[in-house]
Amino acid sequence: MTFPRLSALVVAKNEGHQLNACLETLSFADEIVVVLDRCTDDSKIVIANFEAKILEGSWPLEGERRHAGIDACTGDWILEVDADERASVELGKEIRDVIIDSSPGYFLVPIHNYIGNKLVRRGWGGSWGVLSTPRLFTPGSKIWGNQRIHPSLTLTGPKRRLKAPLLHFIDKDLSDMILRLQRYTDAKAADMRDSGKSQTFFANVIRRSVSRFFKCWVMRQGWREGYWGFIIALMAALYPLISHLKYKLDQHPDKKEG
Repeated sequence: MTFPRLSALVVAKNEGHQLNACLETLSFADEIVVVLDRCTDDSKIVIANFEAKILEGSWPLEGERRHAGIDACTGDWILEVDADERASVELGKEIRDVIIDSSPGYFLVPIHNYIGNKLVRRGWGGSWGVLSTPRLFTPGSKIWGNQRIHPSLTLTGPKRRLKAPLLHFIDKDLSDMILRLQRYTDAKAADMRDSGKSQTFFANVIRRSVSRFFKCWVMRQGWREGYWGFIIALMAALYPLISHLKYKLDQHPDKKEG
């Protein structure tokens, strides 16, 4: 019996401080491919401790660098893992089991989000963290869009789910989360400028922000997480608002919003 080959793909930019811990959890894969996007830190030195294929270059758009890595993978199945994530032992075992007789397509993988060492289970959403995402797939069944932040996805095949989680160390603390908001809104505003699709009325942006807060805090039960749940809902609400303001102020610095 021929067993399917599994590639683990990691895309990183100056993540040397996290790569070792990430790559150590991927030993169940047949190959590891690491894409280093404009890295100026010691990432390459860290990767040298592992049997990994390294792809270096410059890809301003997330979709481009993701597909550069996907194209470099030789496995029948690909598992995408970010540098701030760790594959649980249970996930590795489950993946090796399911790919033996699964038809081409993709699987949603549960995400356990940590702030520091605290597992925060509820409230995530509104472009501010996910609880599951399609990370295990066969080549061609997952196509990334060309946006800088939260690219669109085109998925092909049946929608299936794994049970074991990826552990996502999303933020170290509140200061780290605020810095993430800065990065996200910078990228989203740049996407707006490129697409020219940002003529949304300011009142609609406000409504979207309020809706996101309500969904994260109430519908997704962020209130059960205490202060962290409130902060997650607040960040999800601020993301479209600040992105819109950055776009408007950069486009028309002397024009007041109507």
